[in-house]
Amino acid sequence: MLPATYQIPAAIVLLLGGAVACFFGYRLFRIVLAIFGFIVGAFAASSVFGVSDTGPMIVAAIVGGLIGAGILIGAYFVGVALAGAVIGAVTANLLFAATGQDPHFIVLILFTIVGAAGAMYLQRYFIIVFTAFGGAWTLIVGAMALAGDRTAQAAAAANDVWVAYPLDPAPGQRWVLLAWIVLGLMGTGVQLGWTGGEKGRVVRRKKKS
Repeated sequence: MLPATYQIPAAIVLLLGGAVACFFGYRLFRIVLAIFGFIVGAFAASSVFGVSDTGPMIVAAIVGGLIGAGILIGAYFVGVALAGAVIGAVTANLLFAATGQDPHFIVLILFTIVGAAGAMYLQRYFIIVFTAFGGAWTLIVGAMALAGDRTAQAAAAANDVWVAYPLDPAPGQRWVLLAWIVLGLMGTGVQLGWTGGEKGRVVRRKKKS
């Protein structure tokens, strides 16, 4: 967990990074990959140290963040496939959650494979949906942390990297889920109609002369 002094800056990073991803995710996908890679790398590296080790923790967060950003930028198409895999996994969990059950790991693997494969052929749409909803959730966590929500503050500066995407950053407040869906749909609409650029794949093929 980051020291209290750095929790607000961490929340601001999540807020701004989420806003960029939500509304400009497709057009700025490499930048979005760098942002999320930095966030994940920083959280993972800083979790090695205790709260009292402020200096080493900050250094580890910066180094880990740069490594994470570099990995995702370098593995561009891996990032696209991971986006599809995440969408597949989330879809499986949502479908089974409606029945009050957890998906079997084989079903979960199947959904992630289908999602990854689909993302490689329908890159534009998978990236738009992934960045819109992923960015919306990050934006909400950051905004709630800035507003003083303790659970969201813990998510913004947690010693467990996966808490950055808590399933419920505000227990008992159902409006958060609704806000996430609405904001995600807004981000998707903005990207499809305005910031998403041309249809087709992310990487444009060079025309033969």
